[in-house]
Amino acid sequence: MYSVNGELMTPSPKLILSTVMLLTAPLAMAAEPPVTPVQMITAFENVFGVHKGERRNHTKGSCATGEFVGLDAAQPYTRSALFSGQTLPVIARFSLGGGNPQSPDTAKSARSMSLQFTLPEGQLHHMAMLNIPISGAATPQTFFDDLVAKAPDATTGQPDPELIKAFKATHPDSLPLAEYLTTYMPPSSWANSRYYGVHTFKFINSDDKTSLVRWRFEPQDGVQDLTEEQRQQLPANFLDQRLIDRLEQGPVRWNMILSLGVEGDPETNATLLWPSHREEVTVGTLTLTTATAQKGAACETINFDPLIMTDGIAPTDDPVLLFRSPAYAVSFGKRLSGQ
Repeated sequence: MYSVNGELMTPSPKLILSTVMLLTAPLAMAAEPPVTPVQMITAFENVFGVHKGERRNHTKGSCATGEFVGLDAAQPYTRSALFSGQTLPVIARFSLGGGNPQSPDTAKSARSMSLQFTLPEGQLHHMAMLNIPISGAATPQTFFDDLVAKAPDATTGQPDPELIKAFKATHPDSLPLAEYLTTYMPPSSWANSRYYGVHTFKFINSDDKTSLVRWRFEPQDGVQDLTEEQRQQLPANFLDQRLIDRLEQGPVRWNMILSLGVEGDPETNATLLWPSHREEVTVGTLTLTTATAQKGAACETINFDPLIMTDGIAPTDDPVLLFRSPAYAVSFGKRLSGQ
């Protein structure tokens, strides 16, 4: 209760939640309560609704297939069989960020390229990448709180702007991505976008020496983003057909490029970029040759868990990276059971 002109008033639930987020921010940053994978997936459902049998995030997507050939240039840093020089089959999935299967391809959301590599003895390696170089959260708690703030209001059907404002005020680790997105434009084609591993990983060589790396896939067709005029004029669905049309002209390729970290570079916080002058090494080529709609295609049922790795590549202690695997598992289990 509080007083206005001497009259006792009851604060609204929105005011209570907004105030609590502001007042408890220092405590939350000091000792964040653990968010469970089930809570995270439920938060996605509260924002985007439940679409039975579909992924809870990056719901709208398409499939492609091809191959990857690693280069000897990687071997000083990793003993992974990804870089043996052999041609490895690849299943790829391209997708839009968010849990709306009807999201327009012109939306200013992140894009993803996920890859499953099959090695000669049947081992699998996964990569799940974004076309933006940084994460919007340094911890799972920030990721969760962002979803809570964006959940639609029961009355208006829209997020409460006061809750979003309170979230930004109490989660400074969300601000680098917010700043990046102020000038972001989505790509004109899946084939004309670069894709970043975002997190820092460990490469371990045959002498057990560890190097900290970040990677990206650079399109040989070049990067080409939409203009605002194009974004306003294009139909809601154009990315899949553009990739199919492009592949009719020949394969689409990306170069895999490593950035090599040095002491002091952020290792467990993917909201922070490394300096642009870090040493870089080209370590492989991804070639895609076919693309199809995702329904019934090979990529549809793959989980693309980024912690499925070959020997010679390992995760860092980045809490968001480590959280992705169990959260993906909850979403995967729900869609396999038809939920």
